[in-house]
Amino acid sequence: MLKLVTCIKQVPMVSELPWDAKTGTLKRELAEGMMNPACKHALEAALLLKNRHGAHITAISMGPPMAEEVLREAVAMGADRGILLSDYPMAGADTLSTSYTLARAIEKECPDFDLILSGCYTNDSETAQVGPQLLEELNIPGATFVDQFEIKGNTIRMNRTVDEYLEILEMDLPGLITVSTHQYNPRYASLSGVEDAFNRADITRLGIDDLGIEPEMTGIKGSATRILDVYSPTTEKKNDVITGSPKQIVEELFAKYDDKIGSAIGKDLKDYE
Repeated sequence: MLKLVTCIKQVPMVSELPWDAKTGTLKRELAEGMMNPACKHALEAALLLKNRHGAHITAISMGPPMAEEVLREAVAMGADRGILLSDYPMAGADTLSTSYTLARAIEKECPDFDLILSGCYTNDSETAQVGPQLLEELNIPGATFVDQFEIKGNTIRMNRTVDEYLEILEMDLPGLITVSTHQYNPRYASLSGVEDAFNRADITRLGIDDLGIEPEMTGIKGSATRILDVYSPTTEKKNDVITGSPKQIVEELFAKYDDKIGSAIGKDLKDYE
């Protein structure tokens, strides 16, 4: 039986949230959360493997206590187990610190995994870094933005599109892939699955002491990223009124904006003089 790990993340339901000016992080507690859409595609890919080959799926997430909701949703969809990494020192982690903590949890709880699946990116940051950093932490092979794949024995064969070219890749297991959103459309959780997830499923919660992690290695303290400033971009409108005869207006327009107009139409306006 295959042993699969799916990394999922809870992201805010809204596109704009207040920032913590001191830490440069989102105040996630001010919005309702949902499972990151790309993570759902990765979970669906794992569920199809389970249906086809037989597999045990462990869903793992790092976040605040309310992130337990997405783990129960994963169980409702068909995952077998949920693990939540939640501890105050883990808060504010960048992708490097997150991948380090996830790696330590997988080594402890799923040491004999065959394949780790994660979404290709998250809606709240879109860095696409955690998957590649996680495979480096675990020292395993991997591939990103995989569109389709199949497992035969100890080998995974993958298709992905890069710069409009189809790539066909193979690698030995254990390994890690990040799943694109082009295939593996997520299923809906059944009513019986929801009942099991919220009434009978146990979600394992682990902190830094459970993982043997020093506080300096996770959260903000373990993050290499330094946010110098956080601001919301604003759009400003500026009007430029040109007066005079039609000939004078056209000449002044070309004099002021010939470079911008020429680049927009792909021609040098001086050719028309």
